[in-house]
Amino acid sequence: MSVNLSDQINRLHDSLHYLYVSELKQCCDKIALSFKGKKIELINRIIHFLKTGEKIELKEYPVISIAKKRQDYELACNALMLKGSYKNDLKNRIFFKEIIGQHFHFTAFGIDWLETRWMDGNPPTYQEFADMWSKEYEFRKIYGSAPKAEWAYINFVKRYLNENPNASRNEILISWELERTKHKELVDNFCKNYL
Repeated sequence: MSVNLSDQINRLHDSLHYLYVSELKQCCDKIALSFKGKKIELINRIIHFLKTGEKIELKEYPVISIAKKRQDYELACNALMLKGSYKNDLKNRIFFKEIIGQHFHFTAFGIDWLETRWMDGNPPTYQEFADMWSKEYEFRKIYGSAPKAEWAYINFVKRYLNENPNASRNEILISWELERTKHKELVDNFCKNYL
C-alpha cells in the first residue's frame, strides 16, 4: 500500500466516525461486507478490508455466554450476567445501587467490558461486574477518561463549547452539520476514487 493511500485510509478512518450507522451500512454494502454490528465494528470492518483486502468474519457469542430462552435467571451477586438475560433496566440499576452504592449508573465502559467478557466466553458474575465498575469509577474520578472516537457528535459538541462557551443550541447544530458534511464528502470522494 502506498504512503499516500495509507494516509488517505487513516483520514478516512477518522471521517467514518462522523457518519451515521445507516451510512456506514451503505459503505459496507458497496464493498460486499457484512453490515451487522455496532458503529465501531462497521468502521473497523471497512478499514481492515481497505488495508488488507480481507473480510473480517463476524464473531458469534460463545454458547456459554448466552442465556437460554424462556429461562428465569437469578439476580444475585454470584449469578452469571448472560447475554440476553441481562439488561440495563431499573431492576438491575436498583440491584447495583444496593451492592455498589447510590453513585452507580450505567456506563459505556461497563457495557464494553461485558461485551468483551461475553465474546471471550467468560461471562462475569454480578459481583465481578460490581468490582470492576467500582475500580474503574475510582480510576476515572482521578484520571478521567478518553472519549470514544465513535461518539463524534458528543466529542464535537464538547470541543465546540470549549471554544465557544456562549454558543446557542442552533449554532452548535449548524456547526456540527458543516463538520459532518466535510467528513461525509471525504468518505464519498474516497469511495469514488478507490472503490
